[in-house]
Amino acid sequence: MPFTVIMQSEGFDLLRDDKCILSHRADMPAISIGVGAPDLEMVRGNFRIDDIVETRLALDCYAEETGVIRLWNAQRPDIAATLVFEKQAQQSILKIRCSDPAFNRLWIDMQCAASEAFWGGGEQMSYLRLNGRRFPFWTSEPGVGRDKSTALTQTMDADGLAGGDYWTTNYPQPTWLSSARYAVHLETAAYSVLDLAQAGRVGIECWSANVDLELFDAASLPNLVTKLSERFGRQPPLPDWAISGAIVGLKDGTDTFDRFEAIAASGAAITGLWCEDWVGIRQTSFGKRLFWDWQWNAARYPDLPAHIASLAQRGIRFLGYVNPYLAVDGALYQEALANNYLALRQDSDAAYAVDFGEFDAGVVDFTNPEAANWFADRIIGQEMLDFGLSGWMADFGEYLPTDVRLFDGSDPMEAHNRWPVLWAKVNADAIASRGKTHDASFFMRAGFSGVQAHCPLLWAGDQCVDFTRHDGINTVITAALSSGLLGNAYHHSDLGGYTSLHGVVRTAELMHRWIDLAAFAPVMRSHEGNRPADNLQIDSSPEILRHFARMSQVHAQLAPYVRALCDAAVATGLPLQRPMFLHYDDPAYYDIQDQYLYGADMIVAPVVAEGQDSRPVVIPDGDWVHLWSGKAYGKGTHDIAAPHGQPPVFTRADSIFADLFASIRTAFAA
Repeated sequence: MPFTVIMQSEGFDLLRDDKCILSHRADMPAISIGVGAPDLEMVRGNFRIDDIVETRLALDCYAEETGVIRLWNAQRPDIAATLVFEKQAQQSILKIRCSDPAFNRLWIDMQCAASEAFWGGGEQMSYLRLNGRRFPFWTSEPGVGRDKSTALTQTMDADGLAGGDYWTTNYPQPTWLSSARYAVHLETAAYSVLDLAQAGRVGIECWSANVDLELFDAASLPNLVTKLSERFGRQPPLPDWAISGAIVGLKDGTDTFDRFEAIAASGAAITGLWCEDWVGIRQTSFGKRLFWDWQWNAARYPDLPAHIASLAQRGIRFLGYVNPYLAVDGALYQEALANNYLALRQDSDAAYAVDFGEFDAGVVDFTNPEAANWFADRIIGQEMLDFGLSGWMADFGEYLPTDVRLFDGSDPMEAHNRWPVLWAKVNADAIASRGKTHDASFFMRAGFSGVQAHCPLLWAGDQCVDFTRHDGINTVITAALSSGLLGNAYHHSDLGGYTSLHGVVRTAELMHRWIDLAAFAPVMRSHEGNRPADNLQIDSSPEILRHFARMSQVHAQLAPYVRALCDAAVATGLPLQRPMFLHYDDPAYYDIQDQYLYGADMIVAPVVAEGQDSRPVVIPDGDWVHLWSGKAYGKGTHDIAAPHGQPPVFTRADSIFADLFASIRTAFAA
């Protein structure tokens, strides 16, 4: 292993090959511990988090004791931290433990080359390259707007802290990759921060003084991604139905099926119908919300079993929606309450009620194995899989309040980040219990370290229905690329975006551009958004519907290529959507986040800015062919025309799928 610890007269160095990545000396201690208390405010999945640091001790004294490094502060010799360095088959681990449980803060200063680039951090929306900024790791609502300079974000901040910022995300993960071909993972669920604001320094802050610092090394960046996917777990291949046609999202009750038939009559390649509202609707000021009692609502869909059976005969799957909370006015809440399956208040034995905006819901306590099994079997198994659903949005996961009382007695501040992983496992266990791991599927927006082992498909969450820099269509590319580096092979987005507030509504241009983008993702799924009546839909005009039908056919024709990429993901952990630098390790590509490699044989550069009919595309080494014209291109930056229906896409001339790509050109170039 290339990582070694070298003892020095006044401290130690942690080396990666011959380069020092952590140097601890008495006169310049790199490690400190302390005592802190959170200053936290939470409103419906949005958080304001500050730290009240009561004590901070630089560990300026050092001793080596039989393979253990002991560190303490000269003024407080009774408080010590021990470091144990272990070399394992796939990684090295620096284990840090504090002798006093009252000490709950840790600071580490690592070092790096000034030119070193870093990526990762979970599913980041604003920045693929992390250099120059601080990234807190705390699962939450990303926010609406996510740009403190805009009126929309300021308005949302004033209303429940809901504006967000560049680092807020449903899926954070304290794991980062370096352009020097190593990766670091902080194994903890505690609130933590990666600070890359200063060149040459990698700062780590953690609200726990007992953590493992895991170190990974590889000969190449693809091999490094493979190692990380082995560490966190790999997803099963996506089922054929999920990748060989579009999944149409409608939530129109009894009118849904007439609309669906009209969309199908357009010639669209459709393999799924997704109805969030299969459980019923609750109208709120935010828009149409669902009734959170996870069973068929016969009043809204009176003949649903017959419709599901009829769709199945045509090879079309039916998908629904579920999340880990139960509305207090629903029947399943009463069932969970009677069985003591709900998280409790800290000041009483009453069930904790979460305010979700005009209605309350209980928290099913997944730290209770019986409660987790009940949700997996009783709700997902019986009410969904046995009923005929083949897939669903497994929503939320990031809302666990930090003042609940949990069955296992764990600190809710740490359980909060673990919650998406527990939620993913409940869903995966339910599917496995019915023997459908390779047939049924679900998609999530929330995550944390280890979600990869359970969640088969990510989606990018609730983008605004616009082109804005920090919350619009462009962010779904950054989300796919950042999360993919950490072993999340499959990613997609809500076609058209989701959040429509304060006058922000979909334009025809946005719909056309999102259709083009969605066709070149593993899963192409439309969404009506939070205010369907205010926004354009895929069937709102003949022009939009024709475009959707055409691009769904392109998506379907790509299925053999996508299937090969899924097989490769199972074998190697490599994501389907990849940053340019993953296969072309050139600093010129380190910041590119508006185009991507789709596998190794395709470059996709969607238009994600308003008012553009062309865009620059970076072409790496090799011979590349424009998908729509057949024109050859070499290395360089080229301005490429981008009419609707022909997003800039290039394929390797020597690809084994060249005939497939040529058939798309023949069928769809006109």
